[in-house]
Amino acid sequence: MSWPRRVLLPAAALVPLLAGCSAPAEQAPAAKAAPGFPYTVTNCGVQSTFQAPPERVVTMNQHVTEIMLALGLEKSLVGTAYLDDAVLPAYEKAYDSVPVLAKEYPSKEALLAANPDFVYGGYASAFDAKSGTGRDDLKKAGISTRLNTEYCPSGKTSVDDLYREVTEIGRTFGVPGRAEKWIAGARATVAANEKRLKGVAPVSVFVYDSGDKTAFTAGGKGIGNELITRAGGRNVFADLDKAFGDAAWEQVVARRPEAVVIYDYGSTTVEQKKKRLLDDPALKDVPAIKNRRFAVLPLSDAVLGVRVPAAVDKLAAQLHPAAGR
Repeated sequence: MSWPRRVLLPAAALVPLLAGCSAPAEQAPAAKAAPGFPYTVTNCGVQSTFQAPPERVVTMNQHVTEIMLALGLEKSLVGTAYLDDAVLPAYEKAYDSVPVLAKEYPSKEALLAANPDFVYGGYASAFDAKSGTGRDDLKKAGISTRLNTEYCPSGKTSVDDLYREVTEIGRTFGVPGRAEKWIAGARATVAANEKRLKGVAPVSVFVYDSGDKTAFTAGGKGIGNELITRAGGRNVFADLDKAFGDAAWEQVVARRPEAVVIYDYGSTTVEQKKKRLLDDPALKDVPAIKNRRFAVLPLSDAVLGVRVPAAVDKLAAQLHPAAGR
């Protein structure tokens, strides 16, 4: 938090103040809002009003960090945390200029030591009330917050939500033109891929994130579901009412996916994940396993961030290699 500074006046300056103490006090002029402000936004049910762009920002989770970097806002960052995989090469230099507060989520003490005026979380887990870092806790400390809209308690997440996320970050930080430019490029990428895939038959897809006793997979509420649809696939667990959730292996067998999309992140490699699936006798007759039809995406491609438009194209190329490019 920013502590108020004392202002010391020279002794001579006190004389007119003391002499005029019986006169009506003059009101100090109200501080002028920055151009384009005040800006009020409601995010996941939390309303915030900004008189000026936040200046000391901590990002929690890679995909929201990359949104900030894509908009050229690295100088506003005083800390970041929690990478799932490698930062995009285009953002490496900017990312390296920002202090990393923790490998995963920083403690309350480490977070407050960075003196943020804004904390931007990618997953709901970034704001942990049990650790004293819930959104209400931070608000009481004078710190504004934002949660990536994929984790707002609402309906399915779409690319329109991505455009809204980027738009609102652009407005919050006083760079709406940068946001509009990024969105125009994203729309063009998505439209070009849609044109390439026109008329192709969708491939049924099972997402394997992780899991042994159960399969941790992509449900129907997250951007991962729309990513699959736009890439010419059909998520066999689209009826799972979550962005991510557990499914029984018996369900995987019963739904007979034609392809498996493996999310690549963490200490378990893609090859280890493939081996787990190929070595499971219960899965041997699943078409995707029998035909060894795998696609791979970094986890950070499959959450609501600036990678989504290119990730649609990347996944489409793996599900439909014969489609024109």
